[in-house]
Amino acid sequence: MFFAVSKLGWYLVQPLVAILLAFGVGFLCLALKLPRTGITLLAIGFASLAIFSLSPLGLLMLAPLENRFPKPVLPERVTGIVVLGGSFDTLVARTRGEPELNDAADRITTTLALSRLYPDAKVIFSGGAAAMFEEDVTESSVAHKLFSQLGLAPERLILEDRSRNTIENARFSKELASPQPGETWLLVTSAAHMPRSVGCFRTAGFDIIPYPTDYQTPGGDMIYRPSTATVRNLEKVHFAIREYLGLFAYYLTGKTDAWIPAPHAPSGKANL
Repeated sequence: MFFAVSKLGWYLVQPLVAILLAFGVGFLCLALKLPRTGITLLAIGFASLAIFSLSPLGLLMLAPLENRFPKPVLPERVTGIVVLGGSFDTLVARTRGEPELNDAADRITTTLALSRLYPDAKVIFSGGAAAMFEEDVTESSVAHKLFSQLGLAPERLILEDRSRNTIENARFSKELASPQPGETWLLVTSAAHMPRSVGCFRTAGFDIIPYPTDYQTPGGDMIYRPSTATVRNLEKVHFAIREYLGLFAYYLTGKTDAWIPAPHAPSGKANL
């Protein structure tokens, strides 16, 4: 139920859809002789589109999430690496028969780099089929093919193919890893997605070291400079709103341990 509601709800509130709805209802109001309401909605739509596509708003929204978990000092030994799905275009993979990476490809390349740094570590890829209205291949099946092509030994790879969202990633990965006291596991996912992921793994009882990757925002003063490609600016707002809404919904439903999970606080201090 949570999966279906979250998918449908996000489709309706994502920025570009909301802007198009404002335009559509605004023109309808004008046609129905409601000029004040119509003009107001059209103005909101135009203003939102301009701000989202021309300003650094998306960068400023994403940066706090990406900076929440800094890159850790890597330990001497690692038992395993858990990498979350979200890095494959399964529609292209299914229809063309070849693995196709999307903008989150760093999840895969970072995992491969870590697997070479720790040649004895297991690699758990967590990702099922998240499509709602059609049959799709699992991300794990695509990952299996790509990891094999890139030389990861098959005996090191563990595929988790049931999960459809982040909380299921955490629960099903823990089942497969069966972590024992004294073991060290790394978690690889996009930096902006790391707070929600860590919150889910904590509630699942899977102690991991967060290793963020796939950064979408620059450092320093460059964060105030929007891209000259307006679609990229709008895309950043899209990703940021999705993540903040996801964090809020997960916290309300008890799937994370805090609204915006943070690195473990000193004794006596709580996360936000």
